[in-house]
Order: sequence, then C-alpha cells, then structure tokens
Amino acid sequence: MKFISTDKAPGAIGPYSQAVITGNLLFTSGQIAINPATGEVESDTIQGQTEQIMKNLGALLEAAGSSYAKTVKTTCFLADMNDFAAFNEIYGKYFTEKPARSCVAVKTLPKNVLAEVELIAEL
Repeated sequence: MKFISTDKAPGAIGPYSQAVITGNLLFTSGQIAINPATGEVESDTIQGQTEQIMKNLGALLEAAGSSYAKTVKTTCFLADMNDFAAFNEIYGKYFTEKPARSCVAVKTLPKNVLAEVELIAEL
C-alpha cells in the first residue's frame, strides 16, 4: 500500500490517511468542505460546500496521478436529502463519466457540514 498525502486537501483529523493506493486503485477518505488553506468550513450552503469537497477530492486524485474521469465509485453522505438536487448539480460538473454511486442521508457529519464524499478511482 502507498499512502497519499497532500497539503492541497484537508489533513486527516483522526487516525486515518487522506487516501491509500493499493494495486491500481485509489481509495480516498471521506472529504468534507474544509478549505485546506484555512482549516475552516467557509460556506454554509450545499452548493458552496460541494464545490469545496470536489476541490479536495480533485487534489487527492491529482496527488495520486488519477482524475475524476477515472473514478469508479463514489459514496456520498448528505445531512438533508432535500439538498439532493443542488448537490447533484455541482457533483455532475466534476463526475462527467458517471461512476457508480451510493448517496445516503445521515443524521450528522463532522463539523456539522452538509455533505461528505469518498471515492475509489483507477490510477
């Protein structure tokens, strides 16, 4: 296994890695809307938070030598399913190849954010 770490995505806030490569696959930890430059969640809207999540995932994909187009599967967590359409609007701008996906509502996310996304991608 190879562990991926970049300062262009938020650092781990617990005993886990930002991402791990095994074989020809990249597995990211869940990304929330933390701006890595400030360490803060700067938006209180689903659109703004989803944009930051996508930037964070993009940084991990780039650090591993992969891309959104090589994403095989995403798992998305929403604090409120009423945000589903707005989330999809932003998500769809990045994942144009339409990888497999699960999307579920959860009671609470870290730092009370509105969404979290993790992915598996080919290298």
